Amino acid sequence: MKRVLIVEDNPQNLKLARLVLSKAGFEVLEAMDGEQGLRMAREQRPDLVLMDIQMPRMDGLTAIELLRKDPATAQLKIVVLSALAMRGDRERILGAGCNAYLAKPFEYKELVATVSKLLVS
Repeated sequence: MKRVLIVEDNPQNLKLARLVLSKAGFEVLEAMDGEQGLRMAREQRPDLVLMDIQMPRMDGLTAIELLRKDPATAQLKIVVLSALAMRGDRERILGAGCNAYLAKPFEYKELVATVSKLLVS
């Protein structure tokens, strides 16, 4: 079973993503901020990280940068799930080193399809 780490500070978004991914057959790990997500990614070695951007303590872009700099996590698949929708946000986020970007609110099928596609490749 593939493991997905969800890094999300909003309890409702976390619960929804967990439910959708669990029903799709993924094992789900959870972190409530970037610092905890970074630590869990290094310790738990998930197959993919679903990362929010705007979080307390450490934002998602900083966490992505640190994951990419660490040889142990540099190849980790990362999907950003964010409400950032300003012009240029998608390009900036993809340029930060993530594999895919999904806007909130997300479509259930699109989330599962994106995660599944990345875990097969």
